[in-house]
Amino acid sequence: MNIGCAHGPDFLPFRGRFEMWGLDSSGQMIKLAIKYGEKHNISPNLLMADAVQLPFCDGIFDCALAVATYHHIRGRQSRDMAFRELRRVLKPGGEAFLTVWNRWQRIFLGKGKEVHLPWKTGDQVIHRYYYLFTYFEIVKALSSVGFRVLAARPESYYRLPLKCFSRNICVLVKRD
Repeated sequence: MNIGCAHGPDFLPFRGRFEMWGLDSSGQMIKLAIKYGEKHNISPNLLMADAVQLPFCDGIFDCALAVATYHHIRGRQSRDMAFRELRRVLKPGGEAFLTVWNRWQRIFLGKGKEVHLPWKTGDQVIHRYYYLFTYFEIVKALSSVGFRVLAARPESYYRLPLKCFSRNICVLVKRD
């Protein structure tokens, strides 16, 4: 399952390996994911849904992916609910890989935990909401809903010795 699948690029590495499901809260992104799938000969099951209330039965997925999704959810309660939902839909022993933006990356130094950043779509500029996590905070949030955190690291291309300044925080969790 790919939570926040956007236009579908994260499906490509998994083509032909297993049944793929993707959801996004944007109907436009689902339409683009359909086109992307047709272009690359992949056909994931796609639906418009919210990460805070996943439309699946308990314990149905072996694994999940959520790239740059949870930092767009406003409010701690809603983020915690989304993390609980992720855990709920994973089978016992299931794993999830997720990424969030790091509060301590250089461009955000001196700013708060919540920012609105411009994002261009066509001729329109939208100011999108971002909650900026620290390593400690994302690990604590995922642990508090019952996940075992297997790893919390920077993205693979990050080369500085201090991980706390990476652009993204990449987390691998397991439902015991």
